[in-house]
Amino acid sequence: MSAGESHGRSRQLRDKAQELDEAATRSTDPDESRRLRDKARRLLEQSEQERVIDDPGMDLR
Repeated sequence: MSAGESHGRSRQLRDKAQELDEAATRSTDPDESRRLRDKARRLLEQSEQERVIDDPGMDLR
């Protein structure tokens, strides 16, 4: 996978996480909201891991 493809995948993961977080905000079911937020958090973590792999010298602060 090229750096451009990795960056695109990372961006897609962040976009999907944002969509899930917004859906969680709209949800009236607390369990569903929690499930969506957990999934969004996992996607963000995965996105960050892929960014670090793409650029090991990247400053994470």
